[in-house]
Amino acid sequence: MDPCPFVRLTVGNLALKIPVASKPARSVVHPSSSPCFCKIKLKNFPLQTAVVPYILPENQFPDGQVQTLAATFHLSKSDLDKLAGKSLFAGKLYLKISIYTGRRGTTCGVNSGRLLGKVSVPLDVAGTESRACVFHSGWVTVGKDAKSSSAQFHLNVKAEPDPRFVFQFDGEPECSPQVFQIQGNIRQPVFTCKFSFRSTGDRNQRSRSLQSDSSSSRGWLSSFGSERERPGKERKGWSITVHDLSGSPVAAASMVTPFVASPGSDRVSRSNPGSWLILRPGDGTWKPWGRLEAWRERGASDGLGYRFELIPDSAAAGIVLAESTVSLSKGGKFSIDLGANSNTNGRSTPGNSMSPACSPRSSGDFGYGLWPYCMYRGFVMSATVEGEGRKYSKPTVEVSVQHVNCTEDAAAFVALSAAVDLSMDACRLFSQKLRKELCPPQDLLT
Repeated sequence: MDPCPFVRLTVGNLALKIPVASKPARSVVHPSSSPCFCKIKLKNFPLQTAVVPYILPENQFPDGQVQTLAATFHLSKSDLDKLAGKSLFAGKLYLKISIYTGRRGTTCGVNSGRLLGKVSVPLDVAGTESRACVFHSGWVTVGKDAKSSSAQFHLNVKAEPDPRFVFQFDGEPECSPQVFQIQGNIRQPVFTCKFSFRSTGDRNQRSRSLQSDSSSSRGWLSSFGSERERPGKERKGWSITVHDLSGSPVAAASMVTPFVASPGSDRVSRSNPGSWLILRPGDGTWKPWGRLEAWRERGASDGLGYRFELIPDSAAAGIVLAESTVSLSKGGKFSIDLGANSNTNGRSTPGNSMSPACSPRSSGDFGYGLWPYCMYRGFVMSATVEGEGRKYSKPTVEVSVQHVNCTEDAAAFVALSAAVDLSMDACRLFSQKLRKELCPPQDLLT
């Protein structure tokens, strides 16, 4: 089945030049000694903010410089249709940017920054799902004064096709649902999931087509986590295996570090997170592909803190690809989006992280990958995460086609999204009860 059309709209290469003699607003400190930032708004999308670097007036922004992203908007087919819609009441579409001097945030309820100027970039998104388009690249004058001595703002705005495979769970991951691939109004089953408790069921996750010996299973468990009993409140042993339609296992997520309440509390803390291994089949056994850590983040409203790292075969340490927080009350999205040539959270560059190769039994059903061992770059994947108050959770997973070379590639991201969803339950306060599917059989008898 074909992927779904998506467009990635990026804003980058921001810079600001203000002549020393120019005073955009009385009492405003010159940006050379004060930070600048901007607010970026696209119709019907959340506001984004970004720091604006200041450069000396005599300097020119180097041509061909590597793109430095400030904001990214991911547009689905329905988003494009709405934005490109023509009606008597719909005006021309603009990307609106407001530039401020001073620090971001508020003081006593008043915005700290002072408005320097506004920029509106006209957008014509029709047809961008099949062709790249640069809407603006270069300098533009900002402020009321249009003379050459005015402030100048540099930006690059472009849209690029970013097709994605879209998958949706047909139920809660702990209920062992089917997973469908979505393309428009078409739903096609592609995977089945099997939730289990590793400590009470099939300990080594054996199957008729993947015989995993106990020594190899104990090897990765001892390397990445612990199965030993821990005193106090804990949630442990959860596992979910993804099978293709023939019944062969193609990916798995296994809880290797229990989710344990911190001493004197009923919550999983950042200092002692629970963790999952995301596994792929290879050489007749399971091989670690990634590691997900999760905990309950304190704040005005609690959040699910997470960190996902890739585990390359030859690397001594994992490479962090994502680290953020999702609201536990409202939910949100788990996302791996590295940007073009950007660093991964300042820890290591994507150039050093390799996409996992197809496993020896890869089917290559999707066929849209670049090649085995290609670098992760740009948008990689995202998965919806429902809040704690949800009636049900059916995660929707988007995966960029450039990172899917075979069925196992897609299945690994599906297993990762299941682990994220299950972490919402694993990080519930221990004073709250879990649904029966998440409780070991012996607990239901007590």
